[in-house]
Amino acid sequence: MHPALQGLMTIIVGVGGCVAYFYFSNQFLDRVLFPARGPNAGRNINRANIVRPWLFLFPALLALGLYLAYPVFETLRLSLTDRDAGGAFVGLDNYRQMAAEPKFWEALKNNFLWLLIVPAASTAFGLLAAQLTDRISWGNIAKSLIFMPMAISFVGAAVIWKLVYDTRPADQDQIGVLNAVWMMFDGGIGSIVMLKIVPALFVLALAAAFGWMARILVAGAMVARTNPAGAVATSPQGAVASGTPSSRGILRWIVGGVCALLALWLLWSALGIVTASPPYGEPQTWLTLPFWNSILLMVVLIWIQTGFAMVILSAALRGIPEETIEAAILDGASPLQIFFKIKVPQIMGTVVVVWTTITIVVLKVFDIVFAMTNGQWETQVLANYMFDKLFRANDWGVGSASAMVIMLLVTPILVWNVYSVRKEMR
Repeated sequence: MHPALQGLMTIIVGVGGCVAYFYFSNQFLDRVLFPARGPNAGRNINRANIVRPWLFLFPALLALGLYLAYPVFETLRLSLTDRDAGGAFVGLDNYRQMAAEPKFWEALKNNFLWLLIVPAASTAFGLLAAQLTDRISWGNIAKSLIFMPMAISFVGAAVIWKLVYDTRPADQDQIGVLNAVWMMFDGGIGSIVMLKIVPALFVLALAAAFGWMARILVAGAMVARTNPAGAVATSPQGAVASGTPSSRGILRWIVGGVCALLALWLLWSALGIVTASPPYGEPQTWLTLPFWNSILLMVVLIWIQTGFAMVILSAALRGIPEETIEAAILDGASPLQIFFKIKVPQIMGTVVVVWTTITIVVLKVFDIVFAMTNGQWETQVLANYMFDKLFRANDWGVGSASAMVIMLLVTPILVWNVYSVRKEMR
C-alpha cells in the first residue's frame, strides 16, 4: 500500500475511533448506566455529569499509564534483577556494580560539568540576545536567525558541528572551520593577542558577569532573611518573585551559589588560557582533547538552546511595566543599572523556569555525545552510559539502574519547574 494512502487511512481510523468512542461511551452513560428517567432522573443526571469528564480523560490516562508509568516501574524492576541469572532478584547489586565502574563516575562528573555550564551560558546568551534584539530595527530577523537552530535535530546539529571541528593532515587544506582558523596563527604577537589576551579578557568578563549576578542574588537572599515581611518592598530582587519569602530566599542562595562557582571556575580558566602553550601551526583533533572536547560538545547544545531562552525571556522583558523603567531613568539610573537592578529582578521567575527547563534537557543529553564522540575520550554522559549498558553490553540490570539515576536527578527539577510555572500563571 502507498505510504500516503496508509497515512490517510491512519488519520481516518484514528479520528473515527475517537469520535466513535466518545459518542458510544456517552450514549452508554446516558441511556444505560444513568438514564435520565424515572424517579431518580435528577440524581442520575448529576452522577452522569460527574462521570462524564473521566470518559474524556480515560484515553489520555491510559496512554500516560501505558507509555509513562509502566516503563518507570518496569525499569525499576529490571534494575533489581540479573539477566544472566534468568531475571533473578539481586537487590541493589546492580547499583553497587554501577558505582564501582569508573565510566559511571566519569559520566556523572561530565553531567555535572554540563549542568554548570550549559544552562547558565544558554540563559545568559538568550537574555543578552533578547535585550539587544529588542533595541534594533531588524530585531525580528535577528531573532529568527538565533532561533533557527531549535528547528534542527540534535543529531543534525552534531553532524554540522562535527564538520566544524574536522581535522585533516597538516599538508592538506582544512575543511573544519576551527582548524582553518587555528592554522592561521604561528605563535607571534598576533597569536598571543588573539589566542591568549582576547579569550582571557572575554572569560574574565563572563566571570565578572556571573560574580555580579551572584552578588545580586545573595544580597536579595540576605534581605529576605533579615526582613521577610518587607523583602518584596525593599529588595529589587523580590519585586516580582512569587512564593513564600523562605522559598524565594532558598532559590536565590542556590542560583547565587551556582553563579559564584561558575565565576571562580572562569577565573581559573582565564589563568589557564594565559599560561598555556598551544601547539601553533599543527591541526588539532579537537574532539579527542580531554576536558576541552566536553566544552566543544556543550557549545552545540548552547547554540541550540540559546534561541529557546531568547524567545521566552524576550516575552518576559516585553511584559515589564514601563513605569518602573521610566522611574529608574528619572532617578538617573544607567542602562546597566536598569538592566541588572530593574529588569532582571522582575523576570527572575522566568529566568529560573528557562534555567530549569534547559537543565532537564542537559540531564538527558544523549544525541550530541553519541553522534560526535560516542562517549570516548572522557566525554561519557549518563544517557550514553545507559545506552552502552542496555544495547551494547546487553546488561539490563546496570542499564536500568543508570536510567533510574537519571530519573532521580530529573524528577526534582521537573517538579520544581511545574510548580514554578503554575505559580507564575496564578
